[in-house]
Amino acid sequence: MNRIIRIGSRGGPLALAQTQIVIDVVKKTNPDIDFEIVAIKTTGDKILDKSLDAFGGKGVFTKELEQALSDGGIDIAVHSYKDMPIEESETLPIVALSEREAPFDVLVLPKGSVAVDKSKPVGSSSLRRTIQFAKLYDGVEIMAVRGNVPTRLSKLDNGEYSALILAQAGLNRLSLQERISRVFTVDEMIPAASQGILAVQGRRGEDYSFLNGFHNIESEIISKAERRFIKTLGGGCSSPVAVYGRIDNKTLLLTGMYVDHYGNVEKGSIGGDIDNSEQLGERLAVQLKNRAEDR
Repeated sequence: MNRIIRIGSRGGPLALAQTQIVIDVVKKTNPDIDFEIVAIKTTGDKILDKSLDAFGGKGVFTKELEQALSDGGIDIAVHSYKDMPIEESETLPIVALSEREAPFDVLVLPKGSVAVDKSKPVGSSSLRRTIQFAKLYDGVEIMAVRGNVPTRLSKLDNGEYSALILAQAGLNRLSLQERISRVFTVDEMIPAASQGILAVQGRRGEDYSFLNGFHNIESEIISKAERRFIKTLGGGCSSPVAVYGRIDNKTLLLTGMYVDHYGNVEKGSIGGDIDNSEQLGERLAVQLKNRAEDR
């Protein structure tokens, strides 16, 4: 009889698609394991009439899953790593990270549109995106938008918004690439830390060797740098800071954005050996913060 792993997931279409990605990869090297998906509705999924910043940030997408993991109701949980608090649980560690899907942000227009209609607002779910988009499209109103990806697209196509800013990874994973009108470069819009990476969370002290073939070392190196950058600046996963890392041979190239309490935006880059990824994240954060303070 096959071993059964209960895998916790949010219940939306994207979360379930991402959970299936984990299952499919793990099954390739562990055909004797079967998975039971346990869909859990989080606080962030229930409260849709407030911005994330207004009721606790993106950690509200993880705490119910973590509770189920702690209680033994599930064996592992799958998260978008960018949604996880920077301060991670010692008793519920991250035990594997996925290969990174496209990490960039994209512009999505209503079906049939070819340009942003400035008479209607653009939907954005994060202050990070809002700040950077405003530099690209002067004079366009930006309004908060909540709900899962299909819900947001429905609001867009029904005329509530002139465009949406979404993560490319989510659209790719839902096979909705045709909805992408523009992919923002890192120079235009720096992504969130760990955007495009899936995190598998488990319980301390348990055997998760079945995830060895799933875990991606490059994602681990990059995420350590990106998340140290955010932590050094005292930011959480909904703070208006941004950072993107990529590996070129043995060099980690890191680009970040810091916004001070006056609203001044500082961007910069750094490069160094991949073995010093966390130190690079910290150094870049300190450089940008000092630069802002010297204004």
